[in-house]
Amino acid sequence: MGSSKSSEQIGPVKVWTLAAGGMVGGGIYIALGVVVSLSGKWASLSFLIAGIAAAITAYSYAKLSNKYQSSGGAFKFLEEMQHESLAGSLSWLLIIGYTLTIALYIFAFGHYVAFAFDGGDMLTRILAIGVGIGLTGLNLLGLGKMTAVEVVIVSANLTILLILGVFGLTRWDSLELSTGLEPKTPAYALIGAAVIFVSYEGFQLLTYEYEKIKNASKSFVPILVSAAIFVVTTYIVVALGATMLAGALKAVEQKQVALTIAAQNAWGITGLVILTIAAGFATAAAINSTLFSTGELTFKIARDKELPGWFEHRNAKDVPSRGIVLIGLLATLLAVTGGLSSIVEAASLIFLITFGVVNWLALKNTHTIKWLQWVALVIIGIIGIVLVVRLALVNPIPLLVLLIMSILVLLARPFLLDRYR
Repeated sequence: MGSSKSSEQIGPVKVWTLAAGGMVGGGIYIALGVVVSLSGKWASLSFLIAGIAAAITAYSYAKLSNKYQSSGGAFKFLEEMQHESLAGSLSWLLIIGYTLTIALYIFAFGHYVAFAFDGGDMLTRILAIGVGIGLTGLNLLGLGKMTAVEVVIVSANLTILLILGVFGLTRWDSLELSTGLEPKTPAYALIGAAVIFVSYEGFQLLTYEYEKIKNASKSFVPILVSAAIFVVTTYIVVALGATMLAGALKAVEQKQVALTIAAQNAWGITGLVILTIAAGFATAAAINSTLFSTGELTFKIARDKELPGWFEHRNAKDVPSRGIVLIGLLATLLAVTGGLSSIVEAASLIFLITFGVVNWLALKNTHTIKWLQWVALVIIGIIGIVLVVRLALVNPIPLLVLLIMSILVLLARPFLLDRYR
């Protein structure tokens, strides 16, 4: 038994790669066009503002994971602090957030691959449904966590994105960052930052694997923080370089495939092919790993009696099949029926709440650099207010749906748990 456990241990290089890949996996593919549409030429500043909060949150997650020496992320932190009810409520919101995130990755896969074949809405939906159901099936077969494959995909994806971004920077023309768009002040960077958090949340998945990480107590903080800083830098380079290549107006008009437009403008058909392959593999890997981790999270939460016992079931492949099927099907449905901006904003709001809670817990319960958490909390508070006001004025439906879900989580959850117990 001990040797089996040892063989499952994940080394520092793989942990770093998976942390960076979990953030970049599908995030930049769906975020760039949305952020440029909201913040104009200040898109890179949006990535920086949100990135500062994300890097500090990665530090807080790592410190809390080291303190409690167990997998489970924010749910486990709260549970260890004897806040079981709050842990249960936050975990339900997180599951909703991850479901929305998977939907975004499915959405991105369908649009990027369909664009390469000059396909319309029908092909996009077929591809989205195919990848959603297909990867749900792979997870049920026990193929949800293919670490070695993920490392290869992530490394190739990061390399391609950095080359694209740097190449764009060599073609610098500041007019390309705003030509054709309505002029915006730097304050709009806060609006752009508000929708980016869904693109920065991927490092959380590693906290669910904490007990499998070699020498986690020593390595987890530097690995998670350096991965987050690297991703923030990559996003800024890509935001500037890709917008330079695609042109701001084109990035907004075709925001579902903004990076493909940039690669095609840079290298023609070769760029189209390379970027499509990168986007396809990166988003598929992100769907696969996020679905696996969320399924395992539902199992752990159900085992601790904060979800109905129905979710504790594991199939013959030792996979938490019911959670995976439910989340996979819901995400696929959202991907083919929801709008990109609505899903991005709703998911970002959930992760904003989670980031805020984790930084507050780290501030109060760990020996950390306290002013860092305060910086993150101030950024998260300001951006949270900006996002809620924006949704209330411009796009109230996602806000209303999230409000209803939050009320159900807080009020209906205890009743449902009592009934299923």
